[in-house]
Amino acid sequence: MIDPKPATPSQASGKTSGKKRRFGGTEAQIRSALKFYKVMAYLTGTMLLLLCAELVARYGFGQYLFAGGTNAVTGQPFGLGFADAEPPGVLNGMNVSVTVLIVHGWMYVVYLISNFRLWSLMRWPFLKLVLLALGGVVPFLSFIVEKKFHAEVEAELVANPQAPQRY
Repeated sequence: MIDPKPATPSQASGKTSGKKRRFGGTEAQIRSALKFYKVMAYLTGTMLLLLCAELVARYGFGQYLFAGGTNAVTGQPFGLGFADAEPPGVLNGMNVSVTVLIVHGWMYVVYLISNFRLWSLMRWPFLKLVLLALGGVVPFLSFIVEKKFHAEVEAELVANPQAPQRY
């Protein structure tokens, strides 16, 4: 027969205050990961906004951003500016629009690495990793998510000073 036991206050509220919070690294490692994540969030968010502007210029107005080269119509040197996409308005110039696409793509990969590093050190649920990753593909979301998670990490480090002491 099972002996019934009275519920303790922590069991009654559904919270397990007795369980200690543990992180996956030291405080220095977490702060380093947080700083890396913050830098990548701002860089990736900025590149995403440039990418959105480039897509509006390309698909809305049929223009690419070029640097250097020769104007295809007049034969004059071309500095920096927008030119027709079809037919090509600039010959032998650097297509800055394509460069923005490539740089944002690789920067997003590094951003995902920073997300994974912070997520694994904080030992958060998988849903938070998904939310962090969405910051690099939804305009302005990286700035909002970065601010929210930065504050959350700082609060958790202050609330659990014993948790990061692993070594």
